[in-house]
Amino acid sequence: MIIYLEKINGYISKIEEWFLVSATIFMIVLAFLQVLLRNLLDQGILWADPLLRHLVLWLGFIGASLATKDGKHISIDVFGRLLKGKWKEISAIIINVFACFITLYLAEAAWRFVMEEKEFGTTVFGETPAWFFQIIIPIGFGLIALRFLIRIILSVSVLFKSGGPNQ
Repeated sequence: MIIYLEKINGYISKIEEWFLVSATIFMIVLAFLQVLLRNLLDQGILWADPLLRHLVLWLGFIGASLATKDGKHISIDVFGRLLKGKWKEISAIIINVFACFITLYLAEAAWRFVMEEKEFGTTVFGETPAWFFQIIIPIGFGLIALRFLIRIILSVSVLFKSGGPNQ
């Protein structure tokens, strides 16, 4: 089961990496085109600036998911520095469980926010609904929670493969 979990985690990472690279290239080209149009023709693409702002949000959440996968997310880990061996692993499991619950709660709250935006019919530019771009907020928190859950499962499997917390 652990092998399949690691494979799924790897596939998700590949999709996220592809999205990050593609979106970044698109953003650079669009921003450069916007600068050229403004400076040369005193015109711009009306929807470019709001789209770029929302794509930054998307990049942030997808990047945070990848950082969580690699254990490079923002964390305050006092116990990790003080504890050794199995106790360090147990501490990591407890911290990841707590972080998983918090991000699931944030995903649920973000989902309610996006559904309210959809209900109110808020638009970003033209007739484009705001919720279409904001959907990354609950998806992003959901991906981060999934990454914490995977880290929990992998840590528990390592802990019990090596004989439990008292070994």
